[in-house]
Amino acid sequence: MGVSYQLPAAWKVIWITGASSGIGRELALKLAACGVMIAVSARSADKLAELASAFPNIKAYPLDVTDLEATKAVAATIARELGPIDLAILNAGVWLPMDVTAYDPKLVTEAMGVNYFGVTNALAPLLPDMLGRKSGHIAIVSSVAGYRGLPIAVTYAPTKAALISLTECLYLELAENNVKISMINPGFIDTPMTKPNTFPMPFMIGVDEAVDSIIKGLIRGQFEIVFPWRMKMLAKIMRIAPHWMFFGYLKSFPDDDPAKAKKPG
Repeated sequence: MGVSYQLPAAWKVIWITGASSGIGRELALKLAACGVMIAVSARSADKLAELASAFPNIKAYPLDVTDLEATKAVAATIARELGPIDLAILNAGVWLPMDVTAYDPKLVTEAMGVNYFGVTNALAPLLPDMLGRKSGHIAIVSSVAGYRGLPIAVTYAPTKAALISLTECLYLELAENNVKISMINPGFIDTPMTKPNTFPMPFMIGVDEAVDSIIKGLIRGQFEIVFPWRMKMLAKIMRIAPHWMFFGYLKSFPDDDPAKAKKPG
């Protein structure tokens, strides 16, 4: 399983949503190899069962995070069966590219339901429990796409921007109660989510490297975990750039170049 990590002693039970593939799946495998209990959730029960077969300390809890009551019930079941959740990695997400000429509010609602409300639904059981114990760590997976608006990302970038704002809103109040929170902002990662993309995806890295950055950042207790470093530098510059510069950069791509539709994942 590659690199072994020295995890904080407080991490006895870790809950990962969106764990059936990509970053979530690899996180589950690498963290399980460290010996801690891993609860994995996603809509695909079959994929979760296959994942759980890899380690005896991975337990599957199928879940649609858009269902608030189901999310609260799963969190309660995990706590009852495995123990209090010490680290929650809220990773469930969808990428639904949409050209402005084919605008469909149903897709906007679907993406917001999974990417944003899927996180806020998980916070409903996590916050009172961690605040009551005055311990715990919540990691919210956003994206560098949340820094600025991007073409064909009308269903995606706003959800990620909302997650960045949400995490910032929670930071100080949680810190006062000894609860940590981190926001994870990946660039382009080679996962099933990015496989269908036909446009150029600069600075793409493998899922193994991405997960290594996430785990190391969480161990250090970083508030913001951004990678890869070249995408981090570009995204940070574009975030503070004036609009004329930002839009000028996007317009610099030829009209038929799908790179104008860059979507970090």
